[in-house]
Amino acid sequence: MEYSTFGRHVAMDAWGVDFDQLNDLNHLESHLRKAAQACGATVLSVQAEKFDPQGVTVLVMLSESHLSIHTYPEKGFAALDCYTCGTTVDPQVAIDYMMDILKPARAYSKVLRRGVGPIEIMETESNVNEEQAIKAII
Repeated sequence: MEYSTFGRHVAMDAWGVDFDQLNDLNHLESHLRKAAQACGATVLSVQAEKFDPQGVTVLVMLSESHLSIHTYPEKGFAALDCYTCGTTVDPQVAIDYMMDILKPARAYSKVLRRGVGPIEIMETESNVNEEQAIKAII
């Protein structure tokens, strides 16, 4: 069997998310599993870590690639990432599922097309200028 190298990669920065939600490892792990299921992906394993004094990282290894979240509860920030190979699984569905759970005040994403030549930006959503983004980080 020959496999396609084509893939889509969604990177989402979410701001203004509730501290407790971003610091709850079990909550995030459970919902990342559900997000993977919602987009039709096959979960192979999950690795999750809670940091001291706060913050969570969850990595869901998929047969089709990966889904992850890294949180900074003290800043109300989460970085989500989903990459899937082939055309049968849509990573945007997983990210949208997580946005419905996290309910960020602001979210910014890029969708990349990979595996067919140079990496290409398929979509860009940006509702904030660079200066505002830097102020939000500080």
